[in-house]
Amino acid sequence: MTLLERFELGDIRALSRLISHIENRDTDFQKLLGRLYRRAGRSIRIGVTGPPGAGKSTLVNSLARLCLDDSQSVGIIAVDPTSPFTGGALLGDRVRMGDFPTDGSVFFRSMATRGASGGLASATDNVAILYDAFGFDITLIETVGVGQVELDIIDTCDIVVVVIVPESGDAVQMLKAGLMEIADVYCMNKADRPGAERLVADLRNTLQTQAMVRASATSEGKLSAHHHTLAGSEDSDATVPIIQTEAVNNKNIDTLHKAIFDHLKKIRESGFFEQDRRRRLRKKILSILSNRFQAEFVNGLASEDELDRAIDQIASGQSNPYDISAQLFEHFLNRN
Repeated sequence: MTLLERFELGDIRALSRLISHIENRDTDFQKLLGRLYRRAGRSIRIGVTGPPGAGKSTLVNSLARLCLDDSQSVGIIAVDPTSPFTGGALLGDRVRMGDFPTDGSVFFRSMATRGASGGLASATDNVAILYDAFGFDITLIETVGVGQVELDIIDTCDIVVVVIVPESGDAVQMLKAGLMEIADVYCMNKADRPGAERLVADLRNTLQTQAMVRASATSEGKLSAHHHTLAGSEDSDATVPIIQTEAVNNKNIDTLHKAIFDHLKKIRESGFFEQDRRRRLRKKILSILSNRFQAEFVNGLASEDELDRAIDQIASGQSNPYDISAQLFEHFLNRN
């Protein structure tokens, strides 16, 4: 029996091996994904992001347990920083699965960012497709806490939960960071700490003001509604919810879980869910094409000697990087 046949029969070890195959971009990995893609499309992807130390791992584990209580199978992808020595995930496959059942209803994988700057490993979306094709109802993606550059999570997930803590600082400054603008649900974790209530109040006031400005701009045709939120609608509850939790004490996790799935229901009913998935598919196609063209272009660009001669021309003042780049591009087009 082939590895793919074992995967299609629900063999969890086959899933693990295929994830490694995808991560390492082994030969024909895209053909494999293409074959499995017809089985995908059912799993709901929930992204959990936020600064380091916000308690994301504990929240993800608690959310997974609630999903299991609803008879939903769960795949977890935890994106960790890359080890500078091994190139692998810094924390590896963390020992945090002890409390989960061993019947295959939960699967956990740590992945290294491998230099990706957007908080997600470059293979995260492809591994999420594997989870989907394997049959997991829910895919929970926990991103490395790298701050405002963590924005590519919106191109991978159906719903984004942004986790903040009382130490996160002024609400307006957090919003300026860009990370805060991608939230479908805010989670104020460690809400028992001093300053939590004030920060929630500041954030709520700021969000309400932004929602009114955005709704006005959308109605005047100056701004399109955010692909996740219902900005510009007449629904007075369109403001992003802020849920206060204490993950270590398992407090209000059920409220967070409800807010996530209430949002899922709302975007499905409004049509935003399918619209956003189409947007992500468009971006994925363009990304695949861009990566392929870039690889072919760089490989066929010029020999090392030609490139060195071009650098010498720039260094001696005979040319500049823009003219040289244009010449190399013309060379590439003529060669092809």
